[in-house]
Amino acid sequence: LQFNFLVQQRFRRKRPMTMTCESAMIAHSLGLFLLPCICLCAAEYYLVDDRIGLGRRFDGIGGLSGGGATSRLLINYNESYRSQILDYLFKPNFGASLHILKVEIGGDAQTTDGTEPSHMHNENDENYFRGYEWWLMKEAKKRNPDIILIGLPWAFPGWVGQGSNWPYTFPNITANYVVSWVIGAKQHHGLDINYIGVCSECSVMLYLHSHRVRICSESITYFCSVASVHYPGTMTIKEAMITGKVLWSSEDYSTFNNNIGAGCWARILNQNYVNGRMTSTISWNLIASYYEDLSFGRDGLMTAEEPWSGNYVVESPIWITAHTTQFAQPGWTYLQTVGHLKHGGSYVALTDGNGNLTIIIETMTHDHSECIRPSLPPYTVSPQTATFQLKGSFVSVALTELQQWYSKLNFMNKKDTLFQNITPIKVSNGYFTLQLDVDEVYTITTVTSGHKGLYPDPPEAAPFPKKYFDDFNVSSPPFSEAPCFADQTGVFEYFRNLTDPGPHVYTLRQVVTQRPVTWAYDADQTITVIGDHTWQNLSVSCDVYIENENGGVFLAARVDQGGESVKSAMGVFYWVFANGTYKVTNDLGLSGTRVGIWHTLTLTVKGYFAFGMLNGYPLWKNAVVLQPLNGWAAIGTNSFEYAQFDNFKVDAD
Repeated sequence: LQFNFLVQQRFRRKRPMTMTCESAMIAHSLGLFLLPCICLCAAEYYLVDDRIGLGRRFDGIGGLSGGGATSRLLINYNESYRSQILDYLFKPNFGASLHILKVEIGGDAQTTDGTEPSHMHNENDENYFRGYEWWLMKEAKKRNPDIILIGLPWAFPGWVGQGSNWPYTFPNITANYVVSWVIGAKQHHGLDINYIGVCSECSVMLYLHSHRVRICSESITYFCSVASVHYPGTMTIKEAMITGKVLWSSEDYSTFNNNIGAGCWARILNQNYVNGRMTSTISWNLIASYYEDLSFGRDGLMTAEEPWSGNYVVESPIWITAHTTQFAQPGWTYLQTVGHLKHGGSYVALTDGNGNLTIIIETMTHDHSECIRPSLPPYTVSPQTATFQLKGSFVSVALTELQQWYSKLNFMNKKDTLFQNITPIKVSNGYFTLQLDVDEVYTITTVTSGHKGLYPDPPEAAPFPKKYFDDFNVSSPPFSEAPCFADQTGVFEYFRNLTDPGPHVYTLRQVVTQRPVTWAYDADQTITVIGDHTWQNLSVSCDVYIENENGGVFLAARVDQGGESVKSAMGVFYWVFANGTYKVTNDLGLSGTRVGIWHTLTLTVKGYFAFGMLNGYPLWKNAVVLQPLNGWAAIGTNSFEYAQFDNFKVDAD
């Protein structure tokens, strides 16, 4: 009332108005300083008040496994280290303490850093134990039973498209395919999927609604529970606002996980709500657990890319996440008194409605918080004094202090402070004051359960072993993938060959026989890579079995690219075909290979020359290799076809 009266006076008298700090803070929080005013305040004041109503419901902070194969190496860690990593991600009041886990519904296709297997390679096939996303969801649930689970198909097996590269030509087929995954999660793993992400294809959404599947649209639509967007730059378009839907940033961050990445994450966690009223933000990706030289290396909240050594790194974005996740839970509500700090930065305030309050403040500078996308408009941040006044239900005679958690990304001396529980801040007559420097995060809260978890340091980092062998003899593999092989096109699975009573009962088999439906660029051949991208001189051998009369397989070294660039990969490729021919790069000749027979290929690359052997005998030699100079080892097939591999061996200098 006082504020309204003063505004009326200002218009009548046409002169600057004078108002109390409280009125000034209300005006500031509502963005109403459009006219000259004189505020009786000695510092910048910000109001934290629920008397004017609450904002939107907070839906949580999450991480994304997939899109694609971004958690691939995690499953190959020794169990003790693997459990520690999972605790840092999901355990409440320990590390990131994530509220949401979003996973890829595997589609047998390249979707950024690799392929993830489908639960239905063809329309007559169902298998709900392929891949590692089932395992990951169960591990997350084990640590946090309340975690929200989301599934999203980035790609689809070829049969879903019925001959086209579009999955929505036959919406009932697509919807049945997705619903079968949801049902399989429940029947075989006891997992309740909370949301399914789809594009804005209305017919598919309506069909999913008929199966009572809650939908998180990956674009703006009226036929969904949640309207979400990828990489919004903290802004929401008008068309999304007018839907009245819950708004999420369902894929965000995607930035190298150094301190600039942490600054990016701190800024968007606050400003996605301040600017865009988005109530959930999900990081792509959850954990950088794939070969770093693939696309977007180390774009995760933490890094675990060396299962052979056991090394992992709890990166700074983990602790930036904790500033929000450990002190506000899904179901809490944002206050309307949120906004930008006058000298740069932002603040949000949330409550559980039962007297608890959490305020998160960030002062990330422009150059220390740029995300990979979109571009960040210029702005400035400077040191400042900020005084907050608690009003409404937060005013209490008994409230004399609040818990205080602090992070400082120190780009000057590199001595960071990460998620430190510092001395509680004093509250006097509802006021408290902070001296804010640049590139800081504060959490001021009534919640007392915050905790910075810690395990002993993991082993030191080490390169991939130069001598490596895998005979794939695993009778009951815990996962369908062989350790450390990263499928880039096609899917290579453990296979029990019941027709071969000899030494090749357990093998690795390529199982995708039709080009998938995908937005990314699969190669024309299937390929899985392994090893160290820096390898130059090495010998690699493998037993191969061509199943298709028109088929072929290859063994490769110095493979220089993968991920979305796999189609352009260069290397030394030693091919053999069912018709008895072979080729190396562009050279063709006779090899003697036949369909339905096991052969052993050996490829050796030293300096600028490559040599090939078949079944222990030289087949070709002195092929000149000018480039690339280094890369992974790999195996694969000539097309989307069945083929088997066994006794894979690498010997690198």
